[in-house]
Amino acid sequence: MAIHTRISTAKIVEKVSSLCMDANFILNEDVLKALTDSYEAEVSPVAKEIFADLLENAKIAKECRMPICQDTGVAVIFVEIGVGVEITDGNLYDAINEGVRRGYKEGFLRKSMVSDPINRTNTGDNTPAIIHSEFISGNCLKITFMAKGAGCENMSRISMLTPADGKKGIIDFVVETVKVAKANPCPPVIVGVGIGGTFDYAALLAKKSLLRPLGTKHTDPDTAALEQEILDRINKLGIGAQGLGGWVTALAVHVNRYPCHIASLPVAVNIDCHAHRVKTVTLS
Repeated sequence: MAIHTRISTAKIVEKVSSLCMDANFILNEDVLKALTDSYEAEVSPVAKEIFADLLENAKIAKECRMPICQDTGVAVIFVEIGVGVEITDGNLYDAINEGVRRGYKEGFLRKSMVSDPINRTNTGDNTPAIIHSEFISGNCLKITFMAKGAGCENMSRISMLTPADGKKGIIDFVVETVKVAKANPCPPVIVGVGIGGTFDYAALLAKKSLLRPLGTKHTDPDTAALEQEILDRINKLGIGAQGLGGWVTALAVHVNRYPCHIASLPVAVNIDCHAHRVKTVTLS
């Protein structure tokens, strides 16, 4: 296919740098609405006060250009590359990492990446980013940044269920994962669920599901119904905001499904905290 769009690595560095800072400073409107709706629906006085504090914290972070949370997270990057796009003047992944490097330095964001999981020496610039890329049709380059803190990431789980476990087994596993997590992922949480694929792909499905705007229903009615059933079960746990009790433990449950082997039923749960920091830019 002929090249229709040329995008320089310099532009990618600039945009990724801005995404890192904006995501850590400014909550998206869908998240603010979910927090506001939860504040209005919550009956527990303690939980209601926590929701008010979370909204005030978000307001201050935006106005003062300060991090919403001290854990500014791992930089998780999803890239959709149009087949008509050519990256000029360098390597796409190098440009993304340079953007993360600059964004975390210029925004005075905490650097949380260690160079080795055993020796644990801090890289000093929050790189390398975790990058997922795929080719799509068209002439655009879409970059989505997610700041993923350890409190919520550490509470994520995966299980290789059997086909006999069925829908009940899936729901029980997701709900139990949130129950075991309790206050650790800083609820109210967003629960991403990946069903199907393979061991590794289920985890990616779960994480990608977190990119969907809060408050939107899945386009598949069966999946939308499953999301609602899991959400209702989770909010009956009574964990509540920051684990101090209340009606709202989860703001949303998002499910992605994918075909799998006849003998497998992989299920992954990737939890995100109330500081749901996702920003996207499209270059063309």
